Amino acid sequence: MHRRTTARSSRRKAIAKKPRDLLALLEGGDRRSIGRADEAAKLAEIDPRLFKQLIQGLWTPDAVVRMRAADAAEKASRRIPELLRPFKTELLGLLAETTQQELRWHLAQMVPRFPLTAAERRSAVTSFQEYLSDTSSIVRIFAMQALADFAETDEKLRVEVVDLIRVLSRTGTPAMRARGRKLLAHLERLSVDASSRSISGQPTIRPHGRTRRC
Repeated sequence: MHRRTTARSSRRKAIAKKPRDLLALLEGGDRRSIGRADEAAKLAEIDPRLFKQLIQGLWTPDAVVRMRAADAAEKASRRIPELLRPFKTELLGLLAETTQQELRWHLAQMVPRFPLTAAERRSAVTSFQEYLSDTSSIVRIFAMQALADFAETDEKLRVEVVDLIRVLSRTGTPAMRARGRKLLAHLERLSVDASSRSISGQPTIRPHGRTRRC
């Protein structure tokens, strides 16, 4: 009982200390540093009302704040995916529009956490395919991962994604080639399992989880 009381007290103190403007934590410096993004993410987890500020920060004129807001939003939603749900339309629009590299790679991590309609999924896949031409290898790696996440539960898309990743595994940076090999192994294993079930007459059961991170 004492432990629970202490935990509640600590949480209340953390909320009481939170700044009114969460984005103020993210100002200053340059894009080589995430600044206080980790702190902002934790505050948004404690008080989900603050998460909206992080999302709003993705459109602020300050590129440094945009980058750090994206980093904090990704980290908070990694632990609490439900935080993202009210902002699906806005983030899908930003996914298709932004050219800032840091936003692109964080959106590539966040968008697969949404439950998407078929049309929304097609739009996101188109964006991620475009991201594969980004000059940033980090953007390309996270776009590969996002496409693999979608392909895990979409057999038709899986064929196309496997072909894409095969090419990138031969022509990309060393990090892309390494990630590509692991993603290929996982997706090809899924295809073999699906074929085996089809041959044996068993119903195809599609997993609901995301592609295991490599």
